[in-house]
Amino acid sequence: MAATVASSTVSVTELARAAKAAARRLAAVPSATKDAALVAIADALEARLPEILEANARDLSAGRESGLSAALMDRLTLDAGRVRGIADGARAIAALPDPVGEVVDGGRLPNGLDFRKVRVPLGVIAVVYEARPNVTIDAAALCLKSGNAVLLRGSSSAAHSNAVLAGIAREAAEGAGLPAGSLALVGGGRESLTELAQLEGIVDLIIPRGGEGLKKAISAVARVPVIYAAAGNCHVFVDATADLGMAERIIVNAKVQRPGVCNAAETLLVHSSVAADFLPSALAALRERGVELRGDDRVRSIDSSVAVASESDWAEEFLALILAVRVVDSVDEAIEHVNRYGTGHSEAIVTNDRAAARAFQLGIDSACIYVNASTRFTDGGEFGMGAEIGNSTQKLHARGPIGLRELCSTRYLVDGEGQIRA
Repeated sequence: MAATVASSTVSVTELARAAKAAARRLAAVPSATKDAALVAIADALEARLPEILEANARDLSAGRESGLSAALMDRLTLDAGRVRGIADGARAIAALPDPVGEVVDGGRLPNGLDFRKVRVPLGVIAVVYEARPNVTIDAAALCLKSGNAVLLRGSSSAAHSNAVLAGIAREAAEGAGLPAGSLALVGGGRESLTELAQLEGIVDLIIPRGGEGLKKAISAVARVPVIYAAAGNCHVFVDATADLGMAERIIVNAKVQRPGVCNAAETLLVHSSVAADFLPSALAALRERGVELRGDDRVRSIDSSVAVASESDWAEEFLALILAVRVVDSVDEAIEHVNRYGTGHSEAIVTNDRAAARAFQLGIDSACIYVNASTRFTDGGEFGMGAEIGNSTQKLHARGPIGLRELCSTRYLVDGEGQIRA
């Protein structure tokens, strides 16, 4: 619980200044030391499982009393299996290549100068997140492995879980040789979040991971660079040439497998030429799994039990067993719908037409676009990154899952033999 004490007795600015000092040292820490720290964190999580579950039980009790939704309760919940998964994620990150020092480009210029463009840590990264205690460890492991100090700012709904997890991680990391101050948990209310977001020259990047409310709160006050791990209004489009059995499996998985996450599907689009053949079976399969369906007039003409979809439903990230369904007449109409209502996260087309697949991939303005696969694969672990801090829907240097390389910048190292510019 040391992290809670530290956060309550030390100001946000003081924690950030300590992280800045630690970041300068951390940037030069050997890979072996960083990897040992992550393994130590993983081992400590498993060794202190009862302590973690006890803290999480307090958060869950408070969540039930405050009426948190089923999706948020699922995000908040830790059990032995999930804690082991978090620990395994830290070990997986430890096993990945260290991005620091990786040569991105290089060569010899005509004037004889030798240059290398290499990856370097960003410095101090603040991660702000909601009701996901696993992010405490995922973010810490990714930042530390990439040579960055990390300031963690979780939500009040996971306060007890985050405090224990951050305390365990901090103690294990420092015990394995990482500089003191490399990892800290930031407490306080909205004013502390504002203070954190305005620490120009101290905090190098802030990553909000949560809904649109968090995004707006940060964007209103931020003076430091921000990469938003934002909401996911994801779509599955069943094209005219789709294998309908495959399409049904994909939409059921994308909607049902874990509905409270940002890469779950929120809208199903179906080509008019296959709607009558596809929708009865697919909607029945979804309904059997507890999905509430909301459709347009053409969907309801096929299944009148489907509720009427409102205009707002097309733009909604439900994070629940609710699905909006619409019939469209072409790939172009599907693309237009996705670009109008989507959040730029993850989209999928089910088709056997290569031209349609190519048009969808080129026409959709999103971070991840799938052909004949579920949107649920947009995840750092699934992409071989070990874990992720979130999924960026922006168009900066990081787009899609934010892993180790996305937490680095670059610098040019240039060697000469006395050259001067004419």
